[in-house]
Amino acid sequence: MKKLLGLLALAMIMAANAEAKVRLPHLLSDNMVLQQQTDARLWGWADAGKTVRVTVSWSNDTYSAKADAQGKWKLAVKTPKASFTPLSITFDDGEKTTLNNILSGEVWVCAGQSNMEMPVKGFDNCPVEGYNQAVADAINSSGIRHAKIPSKMSMTPWEDADTEWIDCNPQTVPDFSATGYFFARMVSRTLQIPVGLIEANKGGTRVESWLTADNLRKHTDESLDSLTNVKKYSWDFHRPLMWGNATFNPILNYTVKGILFYQGCSNVDDHRAQYAERLALLVKQWREQFALGEIPFYYVEIAPYFQDEQHGGVDGVNGALLREQQYKALSLIPNSQMVCTNDAIYPAEVKNIHPAQKQKVGERLAFIALNETYQQTSFMHKSPSFKEMKVKGNEVELILKDTYRGLTPQADFEGFEIAGEDRVFHKVDSSRSAWDWVSDMHIYISSSEVEKPVAVRYCFRNFQLGNVKNQAGLPLIPFRTDNWDQ
Repeated sequence: MKKLLGLLALAMIMAANAEAKVRLPHLLSDNMVLQQQTDARLWGWADAGKTVRVTVSWSNDTYSAKADAQGKWKLAVKTPKASFTPLSITFDDGEKTTLNNILSGEVWVCAGQSNMEMPVKGFDNCPVEGYNQAVADAINSSGIRHAKIPSKMSMTPWEDADTEWIDCNPQTVPDFSATGYFFARMVSRTLQIPVGLIEANKGGTRVESWLTADNLRKHTDESLDSLTNVKKYSWDFHRPLMWGNATFNPILNYTVKGILFYQGCSNVDDHRAQYAERLALLVKQWREQFALGEIPFYYVEIAPYFQDEQHGGVDGVNGALLREQQYKALSLIPNSQMVCTNDAIYPAEVKNIHPAQKQKVGERLAFIALNETYQQTSFMHKSPSFKEMKVKGNEVELILKDTYRGLTPQADFEGFEIAGEDRVFHKVDSSRSAWDWVSDMHIYISSSEVEKPVAVRYCFRNFQLGNVKNQAGLPLIPFRTDNWDQ
């Protein structure tokens, strides 16, 4: 009997100790990457009122925080300069928990929908170009780690998600976000530092899927009633609020460098006219939630795609109007840049919403970050864009900016259309370019079918590919000079 009572007492003590042991969110795990040279936040749960002490392998500093009435605690530790040297952190509330194989480097969030979610191994019937080469080369990317947040829905914000940090090697790289991985590889090798990717995304989501209840209530006409939204949106990924609550909210305590974003397809026919303002609202929301200041926001323009016949097929403009909104967002979002994708798709991919050239997209995001975030100013990172139009007889003079003093030579410039007062657009049949020796590149175009031009469009259709590129080989951002289609 005494032996039985003793065993019961021991079991109770062990159970009490198990409950007392500090609990960490899944995002704090072995193999994680901490944002370098900053006050990186750590957080978790312990018994109410209990003090949690934290020690780190790279200094003699000790940090402590007291769990509140709900058992929550949070503190910040000073992180060292980026290095491939493994680090460790020990949490102690009477019982120690140690995280190992940690690196100090740069941490970026990979947000958006399926083109960001698309892994290096691709989706079914949607390959990623250069897959085998990426796998073979992954042995050289051990300083890259990722944590994939499971795509979940909730009507209320979650504080944790079932994830872990995984280091990159030939066995694990197939499951990394392709766009994120090629971004990280370029940044890591150029700067010789580790890079961590937090992948918080979901295929098919709209901007509204990630907004908080407060922002949805104040700035949209979306319902916050779950039953109403189930009836309204047969596809769950179109539903507002819930993806942000469960898939993004768990990462907001983590200290990051910036956000990479690839989304827009699901807004082509849903609140398209408000897209720029709502994207700016989302960025403002995320920056406030991370509480890290005006962190960089670099995003990707959606690629050309045919749309269905109900929305104009190849020659419709619904997709072009959404891309126009994406470009407009640049003027609304401070510390932002956009990757143009007009040349990052093959003609045969007209009905493939997941283009294969993800390396090109990821590396263009990296060029932006290397230039604007990491001050590697020798990188040419901006696509050329329309600046001004002048009409001289039947010829139109277009002035472009961000050409880096030149255009990639072409036999003829493709993708331009000209219209007269009848608003009927005709393909350009004559084109040439000239440099003004000051700062701008000029393209001169005309159509034998338009005697008096009044408007020009460049690749302003659902699926239309051009060939105008600047000195860096970056494509001209699609544009129009009219406002005839809304």
